[in-house]
Amino acid sequence: MLTTALARGAAEAGHRVCFTTAADLAARCHKAAVEGRRATCMRFFAGPKLLVIDELGYLPLPGDGASALFQVLNQRYLKSSTILTTNVGIADWATVLGDSTVAAAMLDRLLHRATVVGIDGPSYRLRSHQSTSDKLRKAVNARVS
Repeated sequence: MLTTALARGAAEAGHRVCFTTAADLAARCHKAAVEGRRATCMRFFAGPKLLVIDELGYLPLPGDGASALFQVLNQRYLKSSTILTTNVGIADWATVLGDSTVAAAMLDRLLHRATVVGIDGPSYRLRSHQSTSDKLRKAVNARVS
């Protein structure tokens, strides 16, 4: 929700915003490379004032996915804003990306001017579900009593 609110605020302020998942970014970059359109794909992801890359670590990246993600982040470094969401701690990025050198280089660029926001606690979606479940449970228990 926080990422969506920031992206929406940037768009409402007139900035160009792009939202993608890490897996989709990697797949699009791979397809573009196979089709000989790598430079066009890199320009596409370099263009927005804000790029939101969601769900790093939720799905495995293809073999060259970490490299593609690094290339996009490297192009954007010091030029545009990037928000990256993940459920993986920084110490485990080498495992998720499958390459400790790429992970270190990526983190070097990301953390240089970053604000890292760690969020603990119940998921926004699960909190809503839990509230609905509690209401249903109380209603059923009231009828049974």
